[in-house]
Amino acid sequence: MHPERPYLTNFDPALAPSPCFVIDLDAIDRNARMLAHVAQSSGAKILLALKGFACSATFPILSSHLFGVCASSPHEARLGREKFGKEVHGFAPAFTESNFQEFLEYSDHMVFNSLSQWERFRGQLAKSPRHISHGLRVNPEYSEAHVEMYDPCAKGSRLGVPARALTKELVSNFDGLHFHCLCEQGAEVLERTLEVFERDFSPFFAGLKWLNFGGGHHITQPDYNVPLLIDLLTKWKKKYGLQIYLEPGEAVAIHSGALITTVLDVVDYGDPIAILDISATCHMPDILEMPYRPEITHAGRYSEKAYSYNLGGLSCLAGDIIGRYSFDQPLSIGDRLIFEDMSHYTMVKTTNFNGIHLPSIATWSSRNASFRVEKEFDYETYASRLA
Repeated sequence: MHPERPYLTNFDPALAPSPCFVIDLDAIDRNARMLAHVAQSSGAKILLALKGFACSATFPILSSHLFGVCASSPHEARLGREKFGKEVHGFAPAFTESNFQEFLEYSDHMVFNSLSQWERFRGQLAKSPRHISHGLRVNPEYSEAHVEMYDPCAKGSRLGVPARALTKELVSNFDGLHFHCLCEQGAEVLERTLEVFERDFSPFFAGLKWLNFGGGHHITQPDYNVPLLIDLLTKWKKKYGLQIYLEPGEAVAIHSGALITTVLDVVDYGDPIAILDISATCHMPDILEMPYRPEITHAGRYSEKAYSYNLGGLSCLAGDIIGRYSFDQPLSIGDRLIFEDMSHYTMVKTTNFNGIHLPSIATWSSRNASFRVEKEFDYETYASRLA
């Protein structure tokens, strides 16, 4: 990897099967220790958002530093209970009778997305043999997110209840309020968001036990203003006497892993194309959805280096194009490429479209130079998904 990359130091991609996600356990530990520092310094409790990163091979490290997980489905809740072993906070835009009951079995907190969902399921909640803290997701109707698809507060959002729809009497039914407004953003954005949240929702704080400031906090990025975050969390906890939660996903796994791939073919009909054994639509869908261009170790922008290629995926989707890159040497069949920063929002989004092989999952320790294949996928993985 590049010498400035703080993960997969001295890793040889030939060690891995191809394709393969490789997670650096030492980098995961580094991120988790930073989050634990924020929690210890501020009194906030930090949860892992499983929707962003759910690699259970890393849970022994993460569970020693984080307070628990937040889950958006019964499957995530069960994974959190059985594999992470600490608090599980559940939320979904809507529940069914059956999956709400599953949530109750595994969760310690339940957050409702609407007042109508609360009315529908409050009876089941009351019958739970365990005490389950319950909250309401609210929409501050303020966001600085740059991509509308990833903006929970965009106009017409289905996520959360606006302040104008609440009364003190309604909010008195809940233990806490939850909002999620950020997307890969810094503490300065949180500070401005909290100003709006406080203005519109603080009249409802009396009687609450906790507030959840959601995810999207880029806490483990090198330029993140950690002292400002700690100051904000500390002041809010002191001012209102409420427990504060954060639930980052990307910040837990950023700069911790890569996707190893192999060149399968090179064709040139006027614009050189290399076809890889991975797929944007199957393995890295945010490339097409966000969209964005992932970095490749030792590669440059198109035409920046001597040999330029359009990199294509393995599916039959015409638009399965990863992007344009350049290299110091011409690409050949069998060459290994390393796509960087491929831990968060990749492994959790992989699909078997076209029956394409899922990448294996492996772990690496930069400190001990130890490599381990944690899981490989086969035909049964694909066949068992469909009747």
